[in-house]
Amino acid sequence: MLRKIIRALFFFGAVVPLGECKDTIVRDVAIIGGGASGTFAAVRLRDKGQSVILIEKEDILGGHVNTYHDAATNQTVDYGVVIYHNLQIVKDFFNRLGVSWTLSSFDSSSPETRWLDPKTADPVNYTSPNPASGIQAYAAHLSQYPSIEQGFFLPEPVPEDLLLPFGQYLAKYPEIQSAAQVIFNFAQGLGDFLHQTTLYVFKNFGTDIIKDTEGGFIVADNGNDDIYKHATELLGSDVLLGSKVVSIKSRNKTGIDLIVQTTKGYETIKAKKLLISIPQKLENLRPFALDQKESALFGQFKNTGYYTSLVNNTGLPAGFVSFSVSADTPYHIPKLPGIYSIQATAVPGLFDIKYGSPGTLSDQYVQKEILAYIAKLQANGIANKTSNKPQFSPKDSIAKGFYKDLYALQGYRNTWYTGAAFDTQDSSLLWSYTETSVLPLLLNSSS
Repeated sequence: MLRKIIRALFFFGAVVPLGECKDTIVRDVAIIGGGASGTFAAVRLRDKGQSVILIEKEDILGGHVNTYHDAATNQTVDYGVVIYHNLQIVKDFFNRLGVSWTLSSFDSSSPETRWLDPKTADPVNYTSPNPASGIQAYAAHLSQYPSIEQGFFLPEPVPEDLLLPFGQYLAKYPEIQSAAQVIFNFAQGLGDFLHQTTLYVFKNFGTDIIKDTEGGFIVADNGNDDIYKHATELLGSDVLLGSKVVSIKSRNKTGIDLIVQTTKGYETIKAKKLLISIPQKLENLRPFALDQKESALFGQFKNTGYYTSLVNNTGLPAGFVSFSVSADTPYHIPKLPGIYSIQATAVPGLFDIKYGSPGTLSDQYVQKEILAYIAKLQANGIANKTSNKPQFSPKDSIAKGFYKDLYALQGYRNTWYTGAAFDTQDSSLLWSYTETSVLPLLLNSSS
């Protein structure tokens, strides 16, 4: 059940002869990718009177959402997307789908939290500072850039502070330093955190997250996969699961003409407009016949690695929680690749283990590293040795106007975009971005 959560999760195949297509599907909008953004867009466009077809490579909707259902205890464990922002758009979407939800506090730490080295698994002599003043100072810095809460809407010229590596930003503004560990743990998935551009840290740990750490986050009562089960039922035949675009005949102001490989064969899709919500990496967009302008922009995206897993038979004590820190790094931020954290779940004996990397690693490599780390925990006595083996239970160009140019692609060649590349890796904020910044442009355009 180890799943890789990175910015490139899809690969589309080769061109198929048009003569092999059996059916033609005609819609107002074709949506590529059934993760958080694509599924939300499909539901909202239907609500606005548009006919849609949602094309998803996997056999379920949800993208990074992973929910484990334990038959023995009837407990659910969300180990991909975990929480949602306390925003009206989230409540409205859950209510629209008939998904029950509650407001819950989120505190990943405990009085028994262990601080361990990400490589050796040995305890580190570390005392977490009180982050309150640092968070307050950080929030004050965020307030200087209100427009970036809803996307990469940047001032011109782009402020130099936003372009600094975040380690340099912390050094420049020491009043924030006590919150470095908190920001790091909320902004998991950014890879080399201290060398990551400050803009991306701001996007991952923004004003609304700070608000919800105090007021509470929204959680789906029956597991986050319940959202996408309801969405699948609602969308019905407007969803093509296990399907992928293999070629495109046309993509311009006259319309969209796609060839899609489905579980039942090849089909032609004719749509007035196209909305792409898969990660906008060149290898994912090959079937869409990018021109030089599009390729130049999308070719600048790179991957970081973020991996989430559930593991049993670890020998760890009940309720165990650990976070990684390094003894010899600034602010004790752990060196990656390595373990982010280990946390007990609601299921006895089942632990949620997060792993990060500055770049992409294979699932097999990460599984091997996690198992090796558990072995070190057993060797140093933090975990008990077990008779059964641990098992994994059954995803400077900014200153020169990159994001201005990227957003200028909205509507170009009758194609619109949503997803993390256009905002951030956060379902709630992507729903908000899609609703306020994408769908109005798409619906108000002529084709």
